Amino acid sequence: MPWSDQGGPRNQNNSPWGQPPGPSGPGGGGAPPDLEDLLRRSQDGLRNLLPSGFGGPGAAILVLLTVLAWLLSGFYTVGPNEIGLNLIFGKYRGKTQAGLNYNLPSPIGSVVKLAVTDRNTIEIGYRDDASGSRRRGPAAVQGPEAPEESLMLTGDENIADIKFKVFWQIDPARPEDYAFNVADPPVTVKAVAESAMREIVGQTQIQKILTADRKLIEPACQALMQKILDDYHAGVTVLQVLLLSVDPPNSVIAAFRDVTAAQQDLQRLSNEADAYANRVVPEARGGAAQIIQQAEAYREQTVAEARGQASRFDQIYEQYKRAPQLTRQRLYLETMERVLGGAEKVILDESSKGGQGVAPYVPLPAFSPLGGARK
Repeated sequence: MPWSDQGGPRNQNNSPWGQPPGPSGPGGGGAPPDLEDLLRRSQDGLRNLLPSGFGGPGAAILVLLTVLAWLLSGFYTVGPNEIGLNLIFGKYRGKTQAGLNYNLPSPIGSVVKLAVTDRNTIEIGYRDDASGSRRRGPAAVQGPEAPEESLMLTGDENIADIKFKVFWQIDPARPEDYAFNVADPPVTVKAVAESAMREIVGQTQIQKILTADRKLIEPACQALMQKILDDYHAGVTVLQVLLLSVDPPNSVIAAFRDVTAAQQDLQRLSNEADAYANRVVPEARGGAAQIIQQAEAYREQTVAEARGQASRFDQIYEQYKRAPQLTRQRLYLETMERVLGGAEKVILDESSKGGQGVAPYVPLPAFSPLGGARK
């Protein structure tokens, strides 16, 4: 498991103890060094260095001061954005919060400090430029591209060029998982991000990725990444997945733009057709309602006239039963009045002799409705 100590010499095997334990070392046979044996050896070394007259209580005091200074070197500070992990002989013993803390000094103890509140960023499909400023959209990515990361296969067997960014930080509740369970957490987070995005894109059609489902990809990828990292016990919290660009490959981008333009035209024409239908259909319904009302009015008028004629006939019939001859004569006169009332007439007197049967009282053609003489 990866860990780092707080200084101290290392040997060729990267051991924090200086020399690997062995039969000739402290505690022989690979056991931890004995503190009393270490003190005794230190006292013997000091005796060899000190003058021959300096010994006894003075040497003991010097050794105690040395041990006290060594113990005092175990104090350390943790920054406000950090969490400290205490190790004893390389084994995790607990975590400490910001401020002054203590752990046994090297080579017995060590401390790993992790910046748990810092936001880390990983780019997929491109490499960020020096400015570090990005905007959404196809024009946002201007740095070097990494097509081996950005080209992904969609659910309908098309290829999409997707560039995105992942924001993450160390989980403050489980920093020991971040320190000891994963060998290289940034590389692991990047691999998980690419894998999660490929899984989501592989289940979606390219047209939906380019249009409607683009806003749904970000939270889906974030949730899938968090689930995978939690299964790994990686001690990582995914803060956000930000899509920078979603485009077809450069070789077919022109064709996809034509398809998109055609779809936009289809939508526009559909909207225009709906607007025309919304205008014409009410007019047609109004016209139909008007015709129906006129037909109903004509029906009511015709029925009323027929009923009036039937009632008139019944009344005439009643009068006919009382005076048949008189009624026949009156009906004849009324009928002739209706027939001859508007026609051009010439009155002849059959009782006249010599063929002068025309009544001489008025020039008939002058007052004729037709305005001319009858031949």
